[in-house]
Amino acid sequence: MRELSRIREEFLKELSRVRDLKELRELRSRYLGPKGVIKELLKRIKELPKEERPAFGQLVNELKEFVEENLKKREEELSREELERKLRSEWVELTVPPGRSLGALHPVTIVLNRIVDIFKSMGFEVEEGPEVEREDYNFDMLNIPPEHPARDMQDTFYVNKEGYLLRTHTSPVQIRTMLKKKPPIQMVAPGKVYRRDDDPTHSPMFHQVEGLVVNEWANFRHMKHVLESFLRTFFGKDLPVRFRASYFPFTEPSAEVDIGCVICEQRGCRVCKGTGWLEVLGCGMVHPKVLENCGIDPEIYQGFAFGMGVERLAMLLFGIDNIKLFYENDLRFIKQFV
Repeated sequence: MRELSRIREEFLKELSRVRDLKELRELRSRYLGPKGVIKELLKRIKELPKEERPAFGQLVNELKEFVEENLKKREEELSREELERKLRSEWVELTVPPGRSLGALHPVTIVLNRIVDIFKSMGFEVEEGPEVEREDYNFDMLNIPPEHPARDMQDTFYVNKEGYLLRTHTSPVQIRTMLKKKPPIQMVAPGKVYRRDDDPTHSPMFHQVEGLVVNEWANFRHMKHVLESFLRTFFGKDLPVRFRASYFPFTEPSAEVDIGCVICEQRGCRVCKGTGWLEVLGCGMVHPKVLENCGIDPEIYQGFAFGMGVERLAMLLFGIDNIKLFYENDLRFIKQFV
């Protein structure tokens, strides 16, 4: 009892000296962490006589609750103080006429334009399509079967029961293009897409650029040359590129494309997880069934397709580690790209 009382008093003294959230986290770890004071006390229960263990365990749990409650209370106080300091430092006098400042393109727009400009210089045309798409264009005509996990509710935003959804990729634009144009076709489709993802490297809404080439002689070597040229032009260096066998329902054969890590120059880092390589896009030869679905004879024509995430490339180009920074509209972030 005396020892627990001493620990409680010592905790309160240390808590009273905490001045910011960093110190509070250190204090929390010291008392509630895996090697903290509370854990050490709980380990000592087995050393006590059996009749004393329940009472001691209850006292330790009460101490733990006391520590947690006071830490939470202090965290709220410090968070409030930190917010007040931030508001005071960022306060703006609204009665003062604002100074004129030039607008600038968003970093995602900068990268999107850069990607499209490179492909336009190779002779690609730009095609667009609706963001609210039909399920058959988004899945069926792309040879994605009804049982494919990408069609599950946890992956796709369905608009209604009539088969409309928020497109999960810009591939439906390829379908629409093949339905309205006869080969030869050489196009890219930039635009927004939607999936049920939300973490530091994924967003429910993001941008893609997909490309399609259909003619009588398109082949894997042609595709490989186009993508290697694009990546080296985009990053402005002769970086290593490799193709790994993969699977996509709408292409066969399919491949994932990796580049040598632009952060560590292939020495191995946190971004490339020590491998020296970064995955940047997917590609493959257009599946004959996709051509048939669009009324194109696969005995005469063949093609290749590819797709890439714009935010992914922007994060690598600018060294950004959190995709949410693109969407928070923080001028301090945006102004770095003026």
